[in-house]
Amino acid sequence: MTIQLHPAIDNGIAPESQEFLGGTLVCACPDRPVRVRIEGQIAHNHACGCTKCWKPEGALFSIVAVAPTDKVTVIENGDKLQVVDSSALIQRHACTECGVHMHGPVEREHPFQGLTFVHPERFEEQGWAPPGFAAFVSSIIEAGADPSRMDEVRTRLRELGLEPYDSLNPALMDYIATWTVEHRTKAAAEKAAEVAGG
Repeated sequence: MTIQLHPAIDNGIAPESQEFLGGTLVCACPDRPVRVRIEGQIAHNHACGCTKCWKPEGALFSIVAVAPTDKVTVIENGDKLQVVDSSALIQRHACTECGVHMHGPVEREHPFQGLTFVHPERFEEQGWAPPGFAAFVSSIIEAGADPSRMDEVRTRLRELGLEPYDSLNPALMDYIATWTVEHRTKAAAEKAAEVAGG
């Protein structure tokens, strides 16, 4: 039997639509669902094995992407949202009734500051950018996955066109490293200027 990773990808990955210009994420509550509007297409969509991201029942991975925070608006029943862990980098706002994470902005200084993490399978609309890789794959073991099946998991991810990584993909890791170098250089220059002026 083929290993089940996530309902949105187990039967193949739906293609992106050029007509998708944004949509509405909806939680799983049958009554007063939380609704969050996203303007524009999502980016960096991927399957994530970390233990922090929300996953549907039985899924080994979450499907998670980002959108600019200024393009994310809670439009209905935001009173049901609560931050899961206020100390975490990603401020994941979950529905207090169904548990679905509806949006997770990055607010503190970090390469991802200004981005909000979302679970695109919660869109009412189709056509959102599909996942392009798998991140933190080995972390599913921490969530209870059988270590003896990891080769099978990675094989299935590759069959779906999702290269598995045990961190983020190289492009995002390069972005983080570049941001870090630039901020170190900026901080050093500011300190030098302060010393020279002091």
